[in-house]
Amino acid sequence: MNQIIAHHHLGLALLHHEMGNDKSAAQYFHQSTELGRQSTLVDFPYRKSLAQARLKEFEGDLDVALEFLDEASRLYINTPIPNTRPVEALKARIYLKQGQLPKAQDWVRECGIKVNDELGYLREYEHITLARVLIAEHQSTASEAKIQDALRLLSRLLQTAENAKRMGSMIEILMVQAFAFHAHGESSQALESLKRALTLAEPEGYFRFFVNEGKSMAKLLTALSHSHVDERLENYIQKLLSAFGKTKPEPVNSQPLIDPLSERELEVLRLVADGLSNDEIGQKLFLAVSTVKGHNLRIFGKLQAKSRTEAVVRARELGLLP
Repeated sequence: MNQIIAHHHLGLALLHHEMGNDKSAAQYFHQSTELGRQSTLVDFPYRKSLAQARLKEFEGDLDVALEFLDEASRLYINTPIPNTRPVEALKARIYLKQGQLPKAQDWVRECGIKVNDELGYLREYEHITLARVLIAEHQSTASEAKIQDALRLLSRLLQTAENAKRMGSMIEILMVQAFAFHAHGESSQALESLKRALTLAEPEGYFRFFVNEGKSMAKLLTALSHSHVDERLENYIQKLLSAFGKTKPEPVNSQPLIDPLSERELEVLRLVADGLSNDEIGQKLFLAVSTVKGHNLRIFGKLQAKSRTEAVVRARELGLLP
């Protein structure tokens, strides 16, 4: 029974996090982790790493989210359950958030996905990701062909999702469609698509799904709020907008290093300073020991240290540790 319950608690953690119930989400995630230790289901470590990546992405820790996705990739085991959200597609979306368009374009080439592919649920997430890449390409190069490809693809995706009555898919496609229309200068169509997405999402309690899109979403929500919407939708828009002021601020690079330590590297360094072993750090951060060792090597290199003790001393001299 614990095998199944561990997965259920993991799903509940993500559900509560999506709805903005952080305390409940943390409780369910802790319970899923404890139950997962007893689980013999081969894909639980993979799914846990995916969940951790998602939580870190929502928090704005994109580098850490990519680390968890790399971990998930190493842990992936093929099962009869279709893999509708491949790790590489998840990473491509984070690359776009980081402004690393070339890496997202590499994903498109490597997976071989095309605008004119036959559409279906199994690759729907990848096709929506492709549309996001096309929008980013248009914004980078002002290519009319790219944005037209994105709009045509999204129109086809929306029709397919509507025919199958997949509401969750419809919400995301409409949201991305709003971004595409906005990028193309079609403001009224952008707001109409977003309005449809919000109308579907509000009764279901979607929250971080929209907030996770960042400043572009905040601008569209503000514009929609200034148009004529009913009171219920206006209240929903204001609830979403209020969350943007609470999102994690952009980190300020004040480190006295040519190659600054990432947030994750600082986290590992603090645990090293506390005297934790690689095994203990891995358990605390839910990372493989090999990943922890990789962080140590990068930390040593950036601090020009040859040992843990030397790294801690050097970090304290630089004011990176108390």
